[in-house]
Amino acid sequence: MTARAELSESKGTRVIVDGVSLAYRDEGEGQTVVCLHAVGHGSRDFEQLRNQLGNTCRLVSLDWPGHGLSDCDQEPASAQRYTTLLAGFLAKVSSEPAVLLGCSIGGAAAIRHAAASPHNARALVVSDSGGLISPNPLTRGFCRAMASAYRRGQRGAWWYPAFYSAQYAMLLRGDAARSQRVRIKAAGAEMAAVLEQAWSSFADDSADIRPLVAQVAMPVLLAWARSDPYNGYLLARGALAGFPDARTKLFRGGHCPFLEQPELFANSLVGFLAELEPSERALAS
Repeated sequence: MTARAELSESKGTRVIVDGVSLAYRDEGEGQTVVCLHAVGHGSRDFEQLRNQLGNTCRLVSLDWPGHGLSDCDQEPASAQRYTTLLAGFLAKVSSEPAVLLGCSIGGAAAIRHAAASPHNARALVVSDSGGLISPNPLTRGFCRAMASAYRRGQRGAWWYPAFYSAQYAMLLRGDAARSQRVRIKAAGAEMAAVLEQAWSSFADDSADIRPLVAQVAMPVLLAWARSDPYNGYLLARGALAGFPDARTKLFRGGHCPFLEQPELFANSLVGFLAELEPSERALAS
């Protein structure tokens, strides 16, 4: 098994969306929560969350194209592309609107989907999403520099393993994230191409999703890592204030609260899901 495949939580379940074979894991009963991981990661990001939640909800964890056990895509990785794939994926795996839990590029895809198709999502849980910080020459230059580093990584640059390892020393902190951090680091060479594509897309004007925030009228839980070096809460706070119906929970960590603080994150998610129940009963009465 390749290092990339080790990032997947899938048990071999697949669905074809826009010509791409996507792997996912689907277990549990109750409210459907669809989990969307960060670029360079995999559905195994949500393994600890699944363990914490037990059978309290239906948890669907997807591998994006070129990640985990999913096939590669003919289109380059971007939040826009992932939004298209997400819409097709949801149409095939869920007959009712789901709660979307997205981190980083997964969070941006969830926000885009909710804004474009408000009746196809019940609520959002957004962790450290991209696209919410005001773009400027400095941020664009940083994204292009990151893309260049991953391009050189594909060519076998001697410094790339140390560079990649340093990224995840900042992004995934603490003992709870250790196992997945080790897997992600091991897959660094395999993931370089898709990371280059994604970081190149982050430098485009189209990556800015701040104008979409006000269109997301559904309940939103903003679950943010306090020490994110890339999508810092303080930098994104202005955009996050634009969600009409949001509540915020900050966690210790660098990028993925559900990996770094799994028990606290699970408790916050359970509380948020419980908030949705009264509105469902009111609609049914």
